[in-house]
Amino acid sequence: MKKLKEFTIPFVGLKLGRHHYDYQIDNTFFEFFEYEDFNDIDAKVDLEFEKKPTMLELEFHIKGSININCDVTNEPYNQPLENHISLVVKFGDELNNENEELLILPHGEYEVEVQQYIYEAIVLGIPIKRVHPGVEDGTLDSEILDRLEELEPKIGEEKAENEVDPRWNKLKNLLNDKN
Repeated sequence: MKKLKEFTIPFVGLKLGRHHYDYQIDNTFFEFFEYEDFNDIDAKVDLEFEKKPTMLELEFHIKGSININCDVTNEPYNQPLENHISLVVKFGDELNNENEELLILPHGEYEVEVQQYIYEAIVLGIPIKRVHPGVEDGTLDSEILDRLEELEPKIGEEKAENEVDPRWNKLKNLLNDKN
């Protein structure tokens, strides 16, 4: 994968202890990954990087907002975005990035790339079901919602309230037979 220079941290020259990195994420970052599931993004990543004698610990804190389309109405809205991931970097014989919480770099490496972890943290922070807040509280005025309401199946509501499904009566008989 091609590198994004600003997301590569050379750790060889760093002193032991905590270091702090800030990244501002916008659409250009996601163009690199060819990810187009949203309209716009404005997020800030605070990376707390702790260098220890035998390993590195990284804490990613992502906060911002993302403009996405509602799954129900396809109306765009701003979804708050907040996520946190931790990563431990150890050193071994060969590269191993199969575990999402542990990265093993080969001995002799002098830098770590964090772009993939930022990308994954943001994408995983986006809710699976995207519902406009106006749909949930009933304030959104949309032609699609009106049309969905028209097409909603109508069963005899008065009839359904008064009649009991005969299968429930059979189940009640089971309870009566038990006593």
